[in-house]
Amino acid sequence: MNLRSEYSAGKETILVVEDHTALRDMIATALRNYGFQVLAAAPGNEAMLTYEREKASIHLILTDVLIPKTSGSVISESIPPIHQEVKVLYMSGYTKNFLVHQGVLNSEANFIPKPFRVSALVKKIRHVLDTSRQERQYRA
Repeated sequence: MNLRSEYSAGKETILVVEDHTALRDMIATALRNYGFQVLAAAPGNEAMLTYEREKASIHLILTDVLIPKTSGSVISESIPPIHQEVKVLYMSGYTKNFLVHQGVLNSEANFIPKPFRVSALVKKIRHVLDTSRQERQYRA
């Protein structure tokens, strides 16, 4: 089976927030190749302005946890509660266990460790998006 067809993403829009430009661009390109609509932004004002401008179309924010002068959790926590449908997937070179014990990340947060394969990232994104969709259907 073709991996791309197995993890076909559809038309969801993902905001990628990463401080390393080359990594941000590589992730954005890879996700576009799987069918996602991608917005890529540097942390801080650029990410917040992009979110504010495009919030109606964003389904998921993929953000690094530890970003100089801020953090991914600060970015996701500053999203206005009016748009609670957006999901957040954190990524980091640190383990989730370490980040939780340091008080940086909630143990319930969606997380993928760096480095990761693109296929693993797409699979995780698909899981986060589909799980949220199933939860909404179950509650309805």
